[in-house]
Amino acid sequence: MRVGHRQDAAEVTIDDDGPGIPADRRDEVFKPFTRLESSRNQATGGVGLGLTIARDIVRGHGGDIVLETSPLGGLRARVRLPL
Repeated sequence: MRVGHRQDAAEVTIDDDGPGIPADRRDEVFKPFTRLESSRNQATGGVGLGLTIARDIVRGHGGDIVLETSPLGGLRARVRLPL
C-alpha cells in the first residue's frame, strides 16, 4: 500500500498478487450485489456491497476508485480524494 500526494489529490494505491479481476469485468464489481467469485459460500462470503459502498463514499467526497492490473500480477485499487 502507498499513500501520496498527487497534484491536487491524496491517493492511496493498494496492490495484490491474487487472481485479479479481468479488465472487462472491473466496472461490474461496483454494481450492488455483484460477486465474481462463484465458489464462495453464499452463507459466509458477503453480499457484494463492499466496493459499491466504498465508491459511493469516495465519489460523495469528489474522488474516485479505479481498478487496474497490479505490477504484482493481481489487482491494483487506486483511491483518489481531492484536497
